[in-house]
Amino acid sequence: MDNDDIVDILNDLVEVSKDGEYGFRTSAERAHSAAVRSALSARASACAAAAAELQSFVRQYGGEPEDDGTAMGALHRGWVAVKAAVSTSAHEDHAILSECERGEDKAVAMYRKAAATTGLPADVRTVIERQLQGARANHDQVKALRDSVRA
Repeated sequence: MDNDDIVDILNDLVEVSKDGEYGFRTSAERAHSAAVRSALSARASACAAAAAELQSFVRQYGGEPEDDGTAMGALHRGWVAVKAAVSTSAHEDHAILSECERGEDKAVAMYRKAAATTGLPADVRTVIERQLQGARANHDQVKALRDSVRA
């Protein structure tokens, strides 16, 4: 595996992390409950930190780091904004959280794929595996929050 391959894998994860950051931030802005807004804002900050760490590794391996999310992530955020705009009740927080969970499903899958790549340098593998655990924790927290909103 050469540096270009490593940079490609890392940049894919940067985009996923940026999608998470922007998605959580957009969702937090649209949520009705203060507790949901706070939790989603915290998740957005964690995704931003993950992206920054990955961007550092991209530079270390001689690449130019991505600084945006994906087109699919933008569509996802658009859906959240439209859904929230037509909503006038707090039960829509459940729908917003369901979309956040769907986004985290994608992030976990992307991190799993990256972690399964053979030939990664040890430092890169370590950060990917640690961030995979963070993506799983995001997913579980969003799912629990969604379930509590429904209750």
